[in-house]
Amino acid sequence: MEVPLYRLKLRRVGNSLGVTLPREAVARLDVAEGDELFLTEAPDGFLLSPYDAGFAAAMAAFDETRRRFRQALRALASGAKPK
Repeated sequence: MEVPLYRLKLRRVGNSLGVTLPREAVARLDVAEGDELFLTEAPDGFLLSPYDAGFAAAMAAFDETRRRFRQALRALASGAKPK
């Protein structure tokens, strides 16, 4: 299967830089003007994905749990019994 390649051009937007997404990319992402997108770093570059409130809430809960139980999670990862 051939993966589409989209060329994006950086443009000045106030004091920042922005990109314009081609119509085909907007359709594949299923987004519209005003929607939020996530840009995350991946092993082979970056990944652009639509904002998902449910996923964002789940990740926030995971971050809180990870901070709260970091010692237990480390112990579990190492195979030791948590204190």
